[in-house]
Amino acid sequence: MLLVKREFTSFDVAAVVRELREAVLDSRVNNVYQLGEKTLLLKLHKPDKPAFRLVLEAGKRLHLTSYVLEKPVVPPAFCMALRKYLRNSWLVDVEQYEFERVVVFSFKAKAGGLRLVLEVFGEGNVILVDEKGVILHALSYKRMRDRDVLRGEVFRFAPSGGKNPLGVGKTEFKDALGKFGDVEVVRAITRLLGIGGLYAEEVLFRAGIDKTKPCNVLGDSEAGLIFDVLREMLSQVLDGKLEPSVVLDEDGGLVDVVPVKLRRYEGFRFESYGSFNEALDEFYVRVAAVEKAAAGVDVDVLRREAERLKRIIVGQEEMLVAAEGKAERDRRVGDVIYARSGELQSLIDEFLGAKRGGKEWNEIVAQALVGKRSGVSPWLFFESFDAKNMVLWVCVDGLRFDLDLRSNVFGNAARFYERSKRARQKLEGAKAALEETRRKLVDVEAKIREAEMLETVKPAEALEEIARHKVRHREWFEKFRWFVSSDGFLVVAGKDAVSNEVLIKKYAEAEDVVFHADVVGAPFVVVKTEGKEPSEQTLREAGEFAVAFSRGWREGFGTVDVYWVKPEQLSKGGPSGERVPRGGFVVRGERRWMRNVPLRVGIGVAVDEEEGRIRIGGGPVDAVKARSDVYVVVVPGDMTGKELFKRVLRSLVVKLPKECREIVAEASVEVVREFIPYGKGRVLVE
Repeated sequence: MLLVKREFTSFDVAAVVRELREAVLDSRVNNVYQLGEKTLLLKLHKPDKPAFRLVLEAGKRLHLTSYVLEKPVVPPAFCMALRKYLRNSWLVDVEQYEFERVVVFSFKAKAGGLRLVLEVFGEGNVILVDEKGVILHALSYKRMRDRDVLRGEVFRFAPSGGKNPLGVGKTEFKDALGKFGDVEVVRAITRLLGIGGLYAEEVLFRAGIDKTKPCNVLGDSEAGLIFDVLREMLSQVLDGKLEPSVVLDEDGGLVDVVPVKLRRYEGFRFESYGSFNEALDEFYVRVAAVEKAAAGVDVDVLRREAERLKRIIVGQEEMLVAAEGKAERDRRVGDVIYARSGELQSLIDEFLGAKRGGKEWNEIVAQALVGKRSGVSPWLFFESFDAKNMVLWVCVDGLRFDLDLRSNVFGNAARFYERSKRARQKLEGAKAALEETRRKLVDVEAKIREAEMLETVKPAEALEEIARHKVRHREWFEKFRWFVSSDGFLVVAGKDAVSNEVLIKKYAEAEDVVFHADVVGAPFVVVKTEGKEPSEQTLREAGEFAVAFSRGWREGFGTVDVYWVKPEQLSKGGPSGERVPRGGFVVRGERRWMRNVPLRVGIGVAVDEEEGRIRIGGGPVDAVKARSDVYVVVVPGDMTGKELFKRVLRSLVVKLPKECREIVAEASVEVVREFIPYGKGRVLVE
């Protein structure tokens, strides 16, 4: 199998742009998604037509796709910025810049004219430019020798890779070719026009000229023929006389995807498609599936790993059962000591009294054994004695345990209770370790199923199947309360004292912002900034989140003050070195205040038309509003439990289109429970 196509050529760009102009011009941008580090998906809509999904991958490709691809839970900041500017704008033009591997999308938005520049050469980039040519946002900011891509700077295209073949005349072409001297003609064409080696070779194939021939021995007629063939190929692509094909080797392996059939692939198999966009879509989805299957997903290795994890789980479960039994036994011993405290203290006193009376330990033990055989209390509990460690072993109610003669009976009971307590604390760690191992097993088993599927499913179907059925990775923030702000910042809140502690100690970073309501009994709320400056809107939403889940909601307050600080202002050291209780922190330094923040939450429904699904979410009203098709507002009130949850669902149902109402109406009331503080409130009538 030959090397699979890794990058677009200028001819590819020209062909796909021509088709895109016919398909998507004058469409409206419904939404923007970021599927990976460099891949965007624009959802476009034209009246009375199905939605178009346009894939843009920096440095690699662009085409329409018919596949439903997996989207991240939290849109990256760049994606959110594009949504802010492009959502509901109109796509008015698509053009290739100077026959380079650069595509410029022009939009008409409320803010004015916008251009989205996609670079599919090198590492690639996606750059949003305003009507004055100033860079608003970029996927990647960088300083380079020949230009800078920085926010606020005037955008400049990268220096040309050669002359634009559309603007070169025959005489100019022949003269320029002759100046390359003894350079091979294929290399000269590549350098002169920047069209890439593949199409430079194809021009020479069609012209019947040896690609290794030096330029200084080319005849004038040969140079003219090369120019004519080049023009024919350009016309074939630009006039839409395409032969879109996926090129396969003799084993059916992927080789290339081309807009026109190339002579260099004679002897290969061609799969023809109705459009170049369709061919690109099938090619890249199959490449992704093949790469995923070949990425070391060895089913046997995965199965061995699954068996190893299963053995670990069995051992952890056995250890957990034993540890739980030990903790429970120590607690029972403590209870028995308390229940028999009088008799056991008498036994301790008998031993110590006899010793003080001058008897040797062996004499006292002999006396104890006589008493035990006679069934006389308290000697009947005696089992043995360790004189070296001053430990008396007894058996009471079927439990054998030791009593330390250096402590009274209640001190011994406390010792067992403390052992039980420590054991139970360690159990929490053991349980967490067991859950983590189980989670790993679930992940490995999912990979096994995926790998087995890739062995049996046709490559063209594999990526779609993976996208639809892949087990979603649980993000770290999902064990807390969380939402994504209107401007794309992740905001996370503690649920209780333990999660408050973990959130601040483990996940709050120096550049983050921490909120807390000015009432006793409130969660810490962290705005994850990733080094960016959060907007006032995000800060307001975080403040609203902080007060909503405070005790102020339970008490029925209308507003609560809230402050925010940086993580380094939080300390576990109280006055005079006192320790602060779990979940609490001492705030040092200046606090920034928000006064009279209203207590309210929004609960909304987002409809995914592509997948025919709905998603119910909750959080600050503005954040919910930004990501929902319909929403309701809940404020503190006296309605509780299922009565309130049903009221919320009914209020959402009446706002939805008829085709979506049944799905929400049949949803469990539990889906809204987590969004309503303390499970009580009232739906605000709008």
